[in-house]
Amino acid sequence: MSDTQQDAAKAAWDAAHVRAWLESRMAAAAQEQVYADRKGRDYRDDYDKAAAEGYVCGLARRSPAVEEQARFVAFLTAQLAKDDYLLAGVHDDRRFEREVRACLRKLIKKAKANDGFANLAHFQ
Repeated sequence: MSDTQQDAAKAAWDAAHVRAWLESRMAAAAQEQVYADRKGRDYRDDYDKAAAEGYVCGLARRSPAVEEQARFVAFLTAQLAKDDYLLAGVHDDRRFEREVRACLRKLIKKAKANDGFANLAHFQ
């Protein structure tokens, strides 16, 4: 395989791989929420941050737009344009919304570049 063929293969959008990455991030976020919840009041920020990541990844994974890169970016951009995000159980709604927006921007950047979905490690 030539270098240009390898680059083309690397640049191809793989919806199944993106979904696997989103699922791994959801699992990591759930574990981080449990850890922060057990640690108590001082870890509320960490809980809300993990809840935001789990919320965004779950929303993105369930979307049929994940099948195509351009549709996925458009879907995420539309989610970023929303005024508010609600999830029961978070400690600070404003912090949660801020973290959701940050996670959406990060995911939009990854989706546009089609880069970073290979890292399935818990901590990123």
